[in-house]
Amino acid sequence: MTLILRSSIRNDVGLVRTNNEDSALAGDRLVAVADGMGGLPAGEVASEIVIRILDELTPPNVPDEAADALRAVVSTANQRIRAAITVDPARDGMGTTLTAGLLAGDTLVLAQVGDSRCYLLRDGELTQLTRDDTFVQALVDQGALSPDQARHHPQRSLVTRAVQGSDTPPAIGVLTLVPGDRLLLCSDGLSDYVEDPPIATTLAAYPDRQQCGEQLVKLAHQAGAPDNVTVVVSDVTAA
Repeated sequence: MTLILRSSIRNDVGLVRTNNEDSALAGDRLVAVADGMGGLPAGEVASEIVIRILDELTPPNVPDEAADALRAVVSTANQRIRAAITVDPARDGMGTTLTAGLLAGDTLVLAQVGDSRCYLLRDGELTQLTRDDTFVQALVDQGALSPDQARHHPQRSLVTRAVQGSDTPPAIGVLTLVPGDRLLLCSDGLSDYVEDPPIATTLAAYPDRQQCGEQLVKLAHQAGAPDNVTVVVSDVTAA
């Protein structure tokens, strides 16, 4: 079965910051969130670079080819970020997370670097499809921290992998989707401050994607929203 995505983007600067370093993309087969880092204006430059490359991609229809295409996007983004730093050394250290989902037939191919997340809501149950590339997630994996301790750890935003000019390949995952699935891609401005149960409740309660995105951002605001908040809500439908 050939499936497509119907998506909505909500991008918010948050309650504390004055600049927005997040970028996002939502097409009928390709969705992505990139969360820039490195300070004004470098972070937003890095996230825009990777989203621009994705926007130029002609999505393949075969999952293996889709995975190779996403790896090539990350490789090209690293090259362009490295070139941008060479032109302006003040940008040294800039980079971006990337979580991208590419639909090939009924298969979602996910590519991830960093801590922007992808969730799946299926039959009312929320599943996190990505693994954070963070210091605290590594401690959770080692058994040194519980997930709840990690959520409140002062270094929870310390990213261990990013697209920032080095040869960093993305983690790749695949999942078979069915009509009625709902995907959420988000920056850590949501996932660091809003727990999974209210995210799941909101995704299930708001059929309208735009309203759903607005409500998710509202939850981040209620939690203080110290960071930029970007969400892409995507519904899986038959083509």
